Amino acid sequence: MASKAKTGSAIIETVKTVVYALLIAGVFRTLFFQPFWIPSGSMKETLLIGDFLFVNKMAYGYSYASCPSLMLPSVGIEIDAKDVCGFLQNDNKRLFGGEPERGDVVVFRHPVTGQDFIKRLIGLPGDRIQMKDSVLHINDTPVDLRDAGVFEEAFAPQGPMGTRPRCENGPVGPGGTCLKSRQIETLPNGEEHTILNIGVQSSDNTGVYSVPEGHYFFMGDNRDNSSDSRMPQTAGGVGFVPYENLIGRADRIMFSSAGRSMLFFWTWRGDRFFKGIE
Repeated sequence: MASKAKTGSAIIETVKTVVYALLIAGVFRTLFFQPFWIPSGSMKETLLIGDFLFVNKMAYGYSYASCPSLMLPSVGIEIDAKDVCGFLQNDNKRLFGGEPERGDVVVFRHPVTGQDFIKRLIGLPGDRIQMKDSVLHINDTPVDLRDAGVFEEAFAPQGPMGTRPRCENGPVGPGGTCLKSRQIETLPNGEEHTILNIGVQSSDNTGVYSVPEGHYFFMGDNRDNSSDSRMPQTAGGVGFVPYENLIGRADRIMFSSAGRSMLFFWTWRGDRFFKGIE
């Protein structure tokens, strides 16, 4: 009997330990930092497919979007942030709220689908945003651009989805060198970052987007390969993003995998450990 009692007690203690660990991890992820793995090339070359980073949730305070989602449909677990913190939604306010700055790289919740997106903050509330001949205009003034050579990558499957990059010099055969024009863009507040261009398309010439109060306008650095605020939500884009949908700011890449999984350590990129995000 004593042996069975000890065994039962050990099982209970193990369960308690696991529960406590999950609670601590949940609180940590909700309040401080959320892991994020880059699945697409919309932010190249700032962020590459396979970059692994932590999102700073303290930067902008907390809203319903700060609650983590846990989506594991293969095992029947689908817990959305709305399921836990939906009662906080629709007031477009934040607890301990902080204002994002133009040029921040931000993870936010898509206003319609609820998916997590990561883009660069371009337009603030009240701004007028427009693209003219591939040049970003903010409040009717073109941003400063200077050429920075070309961005090169292999034309090969990338990441777990095996997507191949789009190339300015396409079509490119398997294993060939894929090229994109690179420029340095300077925003009105002096923030500089690299952007890539592939060719002329509809998103390079747009109408004027007037950013509503309490909303923000986001764009990908890989300008011709990004579904962002230039596209309406009804067409698969992002549209204007409410303040309450911001999750946090991306500040630093922890490590980066060029393979199909971040667990394939032999494919980790040696030059991206603890790399700051600009």
